[in-house]
Amino acid sequence: MTVATKERKLTIARAMAEAIAQEMRIDERVFVMGEDIGPLGGVFGNTRGLYDEFGAERVRDTPISETAFMGAAVGAASDGMRPIVELMFVDFFGVCFDAIYNLMAKNTYFSGGEVKVPVVLMTSTGGGYSDAGQHSQCLHATFAHLPGMKVVAPSNAYDAKGLMTAAIRDDNPVIFMFHKALQGMGWLGTEKDAIVQVPEQAYEVPIGKAAVVREGSDVTIVGITSGVHHGLKAARQLAERGVSAEVLDLRSLVPLDREAIIASVRKTGRLIVVDEDYHSYGMSGEIISSVVEQGVPLKAAPQRVAYPDIPIPFTRPMEQWALPSADKIIAAFEKMESN
Repeated sequence: MTVATKERKLTIARAMAEAIAQEMRIDERVFVMGEDIGPLGGVFGNTRGLYDEFGAERVRDTPISETAFMGAAVGAASDGMRPIVELMFVDFFGVCFDAIYNLMAKNTYFSGGEVKVPVVLMTSTGGGYSDAGQHSQCLHATFAHLPGMKVVAPSNAYDAKGLMTAAIRDDNPVIFMFHKALQGMGWLGTEKDAIVQVPEQAYEVPIGKAAVVREGSDVTIVGITSGVHHGLKAARQLAERGVSAEVLDLRSLVPLDREAIIASVRKTGRLIVVDEDYHSYGMSGEIISSVVEQGVPLKAAPQRVAYPDIPIPFTRPMEQWALPSADKIIAAFEKMESN
């Protein structure tokens, strides 16, 4: 007998909250803490409804001390709990980076595998709102570069729920990076393509597996969070010119699905990487080198569309000039064609 599944669309924020609630119901070790995650439901809506259901013991508003609550999370995880911690803006990582990298990421290795540190650190990324350089970075590569942590970055609500469920169940520390522009919060704007059908039941999206979200044969566009949506918009415009673009959503930065990237580029012969993180020393360079090191035949030099190597400006015209966009992706493709 087949059981009908109710179809409904969710925002990423609601999908994250639903995944957390489902895991909290089945595992009493799971709890949440961070700034304004209690009665408010989180600045970005990620914990909406959790306080009413689970109370202050398991949904803990913390003081404004990232060092304190990150240290507490590492201690709780090492003692058998499964904390989910919200670092409101990824830019604040500098305040508590000792707890993140010298403790959370390394203690399992230091203990020879005896101490598990199953912390989920969820944090917002991305700009576009004139929030300046202390609230607008992505910093994907900062976390991906450092061994000991898994890193995920969903672009839609289905993946957000499945990756959150997988992250909570994982015995490794997981950095869950969500882009503010994709959350579906009205005051942040709404990316309609991020709001998709999400099953009510719990499920996992495997960490470390990319997804082809649009098939194509002429160029591969690899995107991270907002970059996926820029890529899809560019692909639709390129299709009007007779160019078939394949769009690959990484979903996970660590582990990185190099096999999926290489398979796509072997098919298309061209590669454009879209990342709102900084241009130099980042994921875009790592993705390109992964292809080049394998000797994949290329019809043109790979291109990257990323943030310039400058502090993020406050003024809207300057920030919008710097952000990746579909137009910049099309310009990158045109550069490939002209060479």
